[in-house]
Amino acid sequence: MDDAAKKQFRKMVDSHHHRDDPTGWFDSVYRNAGDDLSAVHWADLAPSPHLVSWMKDHPAPKPEQQAITIGCGLGDDAEAMAGCGYRVTAFDIAPTAIRMCRERYPDSRVDYLVADLFEHPPEWKAGFDLVFECNTIQALPGEYRLRALNAIAGMVAPGGVVLVSCRSRNSGEREDEFPLPLDRHELDGFEKAGLVRQHLVEYDDDQDPPVPHYFAWYRRPRETP
Repeated sequence: MDDAAKKQFRKMVDSHHHRDDPTGWFDSVYRNAGDDLSAVHWADLAPSPHLVSWMKDHPAPKPEQQAITIGCGLGDDAEAMAGCGYRVTAFDIAPTAIRMCRERYPDSRVDYLVADLFEHPPEWKAGFDLVFECNTIQALPGEYRLRALNAIAGMVAPGGVVLVSCRSRNSGEREDEFPLPLDRHELDGFEKAGLVRQHLVEYDDDQDPPVPHYFAWYRRPRETP
């Protein structure tokens, strides 16, 4: 986006935040894109390479394990998970995004759904062997960030894993930025939610200038008898 488009986009997001409507703006981005998927500026139109690499290194121990993609966007990550043998649920708050997913992948095995992270179906609690969260938390303001993190962590089944991909920052820096990257204190919320960190990678992406990121994965301990 050019500077004028960025300013208009930020104005739209801020107007929703001021109305305590943290997710109401998402669908308009997909609607405004029309048939030009590249106009959805956060969509890479390819699965996360870190997700793909992790699944290659950690193949599902049994077929048809349950997986979920948080804020699935245009469906690339969900399709990659299904291609690795998972039974995938993929949801987004934006109805237009889900329609686009179904149009892009008409023969998909993925269950694409419109759903709200903050009011998700109760059966999703502790219901998934693999949870993939990419850039959802960073797009939310204030208290909704921790609520989202706890909702995501709560979907991980005993013995299951959540993979987290997000922009990163040092605590106290870039507070006015949008999306607001996660700092380590926020990321550590997954451990406070009862998960155990298995690995954390800090890296810069290939943008110009590069943007720092985290890719981390956490496991929920198995229940003891």
